Amino acid sequence: MEASVALEGSAPSRFRWAVLAAGTFAQTGYASLMFGLAVLAPALRSRYDLSLTEVGTLLAAPTLGSIATLYAWGRAADRYGERAVLAVGLGSASLCLAWAAFASSFGALLVLIALAGALGASVNSASGRAVMHWFEPEGRGLALGLRQTAVPIAGAWVALVLPTLATGNDPRPALLALAAVCAAGAIVGLIVLREGPESEGGSVASVGRDPVRDPRIWLVSGGGALILEPQVCLVGFLVLFLHEERGLSTAAAAAVLAVLNVLAIGTRIGAGWWSDRVGSRLGPLRRIAVTSAALVALCTLVLEAPLAFLVPALVLMGCVTISWNGLAFAAAAEAAGQSRSGTALGIQQTALAISGAALPVAFGALVAASTWRAGFAVSVLFPLVGWRLLRGVPG
Repeated sequence: MEASVALEGSAPSRFRWAVLAAGTFAQTGYASLMFGLAVLAPALRSRYDLSLTEVGTLLAAPTLGSIATLYAWGRAADRYGERAVLAVGLGSASLCLAWAAFASSFGALLVLIALAGALGASVNSASGRAVMHWFEPEGRGLALGLRQTAVPIAGAWVALVLPTLATGNDPRPALLALAAVCAAGAIVGLIVLREGPESEGGSVASVGRDPVRDPRIWLVSGGGALILEPQVCLVGFLVLFLHEERGLSTAAAAAVLAVLNVLAIGTRIGAGWWSDRVGSRLGPLRRIAVTSAALVALCTLVLEAPLAFLVPALVLMGCVTISWNGLAFAAAAEAAGQSRSGTALGIQQTALAISGAALPVAFGALVAASTWRAGFAVSVLFPLVGWRLLRGVPG
């Protein structure tokens, strides 16, 4: 106990960076599950003799599992603290992934992967709440932008490492690697995370309302869920589009996505830094939404242009459309206030999870029934409607 108190009380300005690093590492572990399944899809399909529909169901399982638990994890973080919530949730997810590596049937695999998604979702509210507590408002945007780099970092490492582990179409070593990364994130979170100092404040003032009854939380969550569409649809289908429609090899198309993810680390950090400089999360978020719509419209117009022009346009569009997540995260938490930030983040993350699960299915069906150009054109509308919703939120 004395050591813990000393740790919390000594050099808090330096310790907050340890909290940020631990939260980012834990978030990377959970994000690796989402990306890892996509990378392992061929091996999993071969191992369990899956149809394409079953593959799609398996890829959606972690997100569907998280929808059921994100709000509850947010409430738990407010009540019990982010340290316990992150360690229990992510540690349990690790056990589910280890068990999934030895699943004897597709049904068992599906249930275990969905459970891993539901349990590991604790990291979303817990790690974000920790950053909100340890960083003052003028530095939160940058801090959350750094935390959001967990997503492209996860995408990069699983793309490089997991294929080498799943040799002979055996996904077991790769699933065990994902379990190990989640377990490491839980252990690091348990060791490092502590309740932060009281630091109320933010670009959106808190009035102490229950986030469930606060219209600002719902507008920020709904707006973000709409702005998300190009991120999960156009970026999500990028490899397939470039391979099937423009003739790139799978490796070349994947390389485009890898470059996009590496550059996105910079745009996520930059968006957070920008919000700190102007003292607003929602102002930059609204501008990014409009810019995303404009860039999607540009890509729609040049879908049949030479690849030397099209690929940079798609990469630029992708970097902008996935830059904003930390801003919406901070806006929801700051609107709720420190004591209820976990609940607000649970609501906001649930909205994004629902959107992330439903929109790609609808996008794929639209493209199948019409054309890729029609899919891109419809995608222009979502960030514009999201921008319109966010105009109703002060800040």
